[in-house]
Amino acid sequence: MHPAFARRILPAALVLSCVPVAAAAQEAGASDPVAAPPPVVMPDSAALDPASPLEPLPGLGVDWPDLAAPDAAPGQAAAAAALDPDATQRYRFAIEGIDGLDGVDPVALRQRFDQVSSLAAGEGKSANVAQVDRRAREDEEALRDLLRAYGYYDAVVTARVEAQAAGGAIRVTLAAEPGPVYRFATVDLGGLAAAGDKAAALRRAYPIAPGDIVNADKVTAAEAGLRTSLGREGFAFAKIAETKLVIDHETRQASLVLMVQPEGAQRFGAIAVRGKPLFTPKHLGEIARFAPGDPYDAARIEDFRRALIQTGLVSAVVLTPVPSATPGVVDIAVQLERAPRRTVAGELGYGTGEGIRTELSWQHRNLIKPEGAVTFRGVAGTQEQSLGAALRRSNYGARDRVLTAQAVASHTNRNAYDAKTFTVGAGIERQTNIIWQKKWVWSLGGELTASDERDVVGLTAIPRRRTFFIAAVPTSLAYDGSDDLLNPSRGYRLSGRLSPEASLQNGAFGYARAQIDGSAYLPVTGFTSLAGRIRLGTIMGASRDRIAPSRRFYSGGGGSVRGYGYQAIGPRDANNDPVGGRSLTEFAIEARVRFGDFGVVPFLDGGNLYTQALPRFTGLRYGAGIGARYYTSFGPIRVDVGTPLNRRPGDSRVAVYVSLGQAF
Repeated sequence: MHPAFARRILPAALVLSCVPVAAAAQEAGASDPVAAPPPVVMPDSAALDPASPLEPLPGLGVDWPDLAAPDAAPGQAAAAAALDPDATQRYRFAIEGIDGLDGVDPVALRQRFDQVSSLAAGEGKSANVAQVDRRAREDEEALRDLLRAYGYYDAVVTARVEAQAAGGAIRVTLAAEPGPVYRFATVDLGGLAAAGDKAAALRRAYPIAPGDIVNADKVTAAEAGLRTSLGREGFAFAKIAETKLVIDHETRQASLVLMVQPEGAQRFGAIAVRGKPLFTPKHLGEIARFAPGDPYDAARIEDFRRALIQTGLVSAVVLTPVPSATPGVVDIAVQLERAPRRTVAGELGYGTGEGIRTELSWQHRNLIKPEGAVTFRGVAGTQEQSLGAALRRSNYGARDRVLTAQAVASHTNRNAYDAKTFTVGAGIERQTNIIWQKKWVWSLGGELTASDERDVVGLTAIPRRRTFFIAAVPTSLAYDGSDDLLNPSRGYRLSGRLSPEASLQNGAFGYARAQIDGSAYLPVTGFTSLAGRIRLGTIMGASRDRIAPSRRFYSGGGGSVRGYGYQAIGPRDANNDPVGGRSLTEFAIEARVRFGDFGVVPFLDGGNLYTQALPRFTGLRYGAGIGARYYTSFGPIRVDVGTPLNRRPGDSRVAVYVSLGQAF
């Protein structure tokens, strides 16, 4: 209670309390009855000084109230007085009266209350009576405001602070009396008729109608939905006034008025560059999913903004619709802030089947304008050394189309072969990414390779060295019907690869490499899903021995059959080294069990290689194990530990794989 307010009301309150106090004393038969107080003469109001203290009234027989103490609800002060005001102890609190309310989810209400509650913030911690009392009164107001937001404008909340047995926690109860819920009597969207034939769709975007509960959250969401719908329907310059809400406490109804000015539907015009240009208007038009003359759609503006950020060359984007000189046409002014264009990256890793591997790269993301990223990369490892340059030009002639080119000199020393290779290639592809996951992706390219390779003759231990000149036309087509790029739990994927190749080694010959991959995902419960995949591959047109060892199929490893080392499955030579195959069969099945940000994944994999052109399902090698997952905002981090079930001599008993994203 404010001190000034207390000084205004206390004199009258005390006069009224004198009579019952004195009477009670006389009726009790006290030996020393309380004398009746002299009459109180009120001075002229003009002479009152609100800042002067009150004179004590003699003979009242009651203590003067403590004006410094905060107001307390009836019963609360008595309970608090029974506690030691200086002692600190823990407390518990509960809310009563919020179950079964029309239009209110009590769990959601409690969650929202806990976010603003002073009691919830300190629950479980020690506090003295004054602190608990203050928090309880703050939460009275917080809960009352929340109930009003749900339409209970007559809600009353009372806090009770109760002492428990010695050594027990203080108990605080917030008792709510919601009262009747208020409903809308009228909902007026004035001016919406100016939208013409689109008015009905806009009205549906504002799902508040007479008879609905006066829910503040739904009103706010409805206004946001109407703004979005206006932009989607082409009203680039629409205006919405502030919502006017009138509450009638007598009828327990509300009237809502929201004035809307659509200002006419627009069409897209030109893209104009403001500030220091980063891209030309032509290239901006290739990125945008709209063209001049298309109906204006605010969703395409947001898509345009995200696509510009996705280039990696832009740190901030400002897109402003501006009226064109032509009526009904809106131009888009683009202002971009440059992001750093150069990146130096390093990587150090170790694999049980691949040894130590170190990679260092330098990239300029706009060296060849526009969006021509050039990367120079070097790899040094126990089994691989390479040096190369690559060009990746994004949004080449169309959105999400990528032009690639590369030149790489490498030395690869595997158990199956040792190859010194120089490759140049180029291609064009339609890409997918975690922001815009595509249903269909494809690629088409060309490749020239010169490779000096060492292996053995057939399955013997006789070494040999051959030089191959290879021309290839690799292509791919894939469909992605899954629900997530890195962590799918529903749907399926299907992809095919075909690479016709011409080889020159002791004569010219040709062959074709083909591979089909399929995977499916099925949710079982809210936290468990099943995933399975199959892979089939074939090389037709040449025998295994004529095909360069680096172009054959191999199996085993983290992206193949877990539990086995890299390329460890399939036929082996007299040195117990893999020799590869002409056909391939692989499968995997796993259960993905997630709890919060973590998960476990038991799995079973299998596969084998064959010398025949067509894959079979015989002699499969099986691997089993369990994986751990840590789910981040950009995808799960995977750690799998597997073991071979039908191990051969030379196979490790345990293999570990670490990567980003699920195994498939």
